[in-house]
Amino acid sequence: MSKVRITKVRSTIGQSERVEKNMEALGLNKINSFNELNLTPQIQGILRKVNHLVKIENI
Repeated sequence: MSKVRITKVRSTIGQSERVEKNMEALGLNKINSFNELNLTPQIQGILRKVNHLVKIENI
């Protein structure tokens, strides 16, 4: 299972509540905050929904 570093690069202001909750589920609150997670199918699904707000790097 590979790991990815997810960094929040854009604000969630003006986004739907669903997008904001997905960002919370990833553990991202402030801009430039990051979290390292295992790339599971659940995480991949969330990333598909919020890919316009985050930067994804393989570790």
